[in-house]
Amino acid sequence: MLPPTVITGPGAADNVGEQAKRLGATSALIVTDPGIAKIGYADKVAQHLHAAGIGTTCFARVTPDPTLQNVTDGLKQYRDESCDVIVSIGGGSAIDCGKGIAMKLTNDGDFADYMGVDKIPNPGAPLIAIPTTGGTGSEVSKVTVITDTERNVKMMLSSPCLLARVAIIDPLLSLTTPPRLTAAVGVDALTHAIEAYISKRAQPITDALSLKAIAMIAGSLRQAWADGTNVPARTDMMLGASIAGMAFSNASVALVHGMSRPIGAYFHIHHGLSNAVLLLDVMEFSVVGAPPRFADIARAMGESIDGLSPMRQADAAISAVERLVTDIRMPRLGDIGIPKDKFDAVVEQMAQDAIASGSPANNPRQATAEEIVALYQKCFAPR
Repeated sequence: MLPPTVITGPGAADNVGEQAKRLGATSALIVTDPGIAKIGYADKVAQHLHAAGIGTTCFARVTPDPTLQNVTDGLKQYRDESCDVIVSIGGGSAIDCGKGIAMKLTNDGDFADYMGVDKIPNPGAPLIAIPTTGGTGSEVSKVTVITDTERNVKMMLSSPCLLARVAIIDPLLSLTTPPRLTAAVGVDALTHAIEAYISKRAQPITDALSLKAIAMIAGSLRQAWADGTNVPARTDMMLGASIAGMAFSNASVALVHGMSRPIGAYFHIHHGLSNAVLLLDVMEFSVVGAPPRFADIARAMGESIDGLSPMRQADAAISAVERLVTDIRMPRLGDIGIPKDKFDAVVEQMAQDAIASGSPANNPRQATAEEIVALYQKCFAPR
């Protein structure tokens, strides 16, 4: 299940005007965040749209981990400016916000009414998704996550009705991503691929996508982090992230994602980073549930595991991930600015929220609330 049109390659974003015109657009709402607007990428998109005879207005107030208020404000601007297409450009936050706006244009009721899987009755307004980081895969997925800041809840919606009409994957747009963000979104993409592969809902097509994404990300993340101008590495990261998005959109995710959403909801840590700081320790917890699958992950990451015992083959995947996150200087959960006393005060509720999200049920090793609390504490401590 993919967007009907996917365009990839350096310079692909130049096609946005042509694609919007093909969708019958006359006026576009460009959805982005302040950083991407400042770089000038939103202006370049507007220029291509204008060249195709399409008017534009820009909503550039998307926050990290987009909020319900972002969706409400963008929706108002879309209607006030009589737009008929949405063009989201940025990281996963801008694309998720665009999905939320598109969905609400065609579906009445409260946003929370559509939380969960396949609860959206009507396809959203036309959306063109243009990522600027090699991370979330939101441009090709049927998932959006919007935060209700009043309830401290990250609302996950999954439905084919959320798919973009067009995904444009242009690695040149990721060249300005700083190393710290490159690391976080890169490990986020790796998390998507790994969790799709070990998910109880995995199937042969998603398996092929997951392993391909793992190989591409593991083979290029270090280079993209070390030299942001490395176009081949950036290209592999962008494509790997999108392929991982295709995989998890159909196989779902597992324990890492279930645990990451409460971190974002309570402490406003962006989704990619909250996934990335959990991956290694959650893999260690999960490995006994699916040793052959973890061995496949090790092979995809380039590990030589022939002749090892089954569990040592599986453990090689954990070692490979540990070396990768060390090389790109990924922080621990306790190093990203969360006060320990506030963390301890909500950790038991976070464990309950993680289970309630449904994602941990896909994990090969099931986790109790007490085990999730212990995992949170382990992730918070120095390794």
